[in-house]
Amino acid sequence: MPIRILIAKPGLDGHDRGAKVVARALRDAGCEVIYTGLHQTPAQIASIAVQEDVDGVGLSALSGAHLTLFASVVTELEARGAGDIVVFGGGIIPDTDIPLLEAAGIAHVFGPGTSLEEIQTWVREQFADERFSH
Repeated sequence: MPIRILIAKPGLDGHDRGAKVVARALRDAGCEVIYTGLHQTPAQIASIAVQEDVDGVGLSALSGAHLTLFASVVTELEARGAGDIVVFGGGIIPDTDIPLLEAAGIAHVFGPGTSLEEIQTWVREQFADERFSH
């Protein structure tokens, strides 16, 4: 069974090229990827993650609202009994915000210029089990 990853764009940010590129790269690496599209609320993202029974949620933010939105997704997942879903993120995120995001439950933050190979490798390591090779 392949790793299931939800890629989501929380908030009002209207730029999704990066999220789509990451979604494609994870598909190419053998993951099942669900992409939510633009303008999702944290509650919508958490509901979709639970309904789709995903292993991880990748969030993308370019708008500057990442501290609030990413933490809210973690809170919404926990409220649905799905706090075990791994949440990671990327986008235009200042290095100084990364410790705050990690403290809020974000497993990893990928900044601008991160290679697709680095993201694929992290996902392989994060979800290292027999499912990735099937």
